[in-house]
Amino acid sequence: MNTMIDLHTHSLFSDGELIPAELIRRAEVLGTRAIAITDHCDFTNFEHIVSSLKRAKIMCEGRDIDVFVGVELTHVPPGKIARLADLARRGGAEVIVVHGESPVEPVQPDTNRMAVEADIDILAHPGFITQDIAQLAKDSGIMLELTSRGGHNRANGHVARTALAVGAQMVVDTDTHAPHDLINRDTALLIAIGAGLSQRQAEDVLGNSKRFIESIL
Repeated sequence: MNTMIDLHTHSLFSDGELIPAELIRRAEVLGTRAIAITDHCDFTNFEHIVSSLKRAKIMCEGRDIDVFVGVELTHVPPGKIARLADLARRGGAEVIVVHGESPVEPVQPDTNRMAVEADIDILAHPGFITQDIAQLAKDSGIMLELTSRGGHNRANGHVARTALAVGAQMVVDTDTHAPHDLINRDTALLIAIGAGLSQRQAEDVLGNSKRFIESIL
């Protein structure tokens, strides 16, 4: 499948610029095969996001793009991540992302560790993640994100090296907030190679997105 799969994007339901319909259409034009809309949430808004995004799936019927309902647990106190992840999953979230310890945001320490101990799918832009936490992610089948988003991507090389050291799975996502954030598969491949992966390793990382959506379709 030589097309883009993006498992981390945002709409107007959090801090994105686009309504879901336009986000989906712009991604489709770029050749995106599947997209997860993963708006920022905490305990105050996750129900609204999940219920609203369930209706967004209607817009992919008969089209060449699959839409998945997601959430990004953001700045949630580490000790409460597992509980919110469970609530979101039971509420219908198909893709659960946790906002990791990015080097450019004041994310509470221990977020990465508590995230990989919860029922989530992706630890987004985990910053200078330690090898022991990467090992926990591997053991739990949680993917570590290489991101195309400016600022967050400063630690991509470290994330890639640490993931490779323990055999943890990686994924390339955009963390889209605006139209210009969306990318095609060729650019996603360059993001992975730019993080220090070989061409073959980068291709395999992009394949993780395909295998993930196949597991939930």
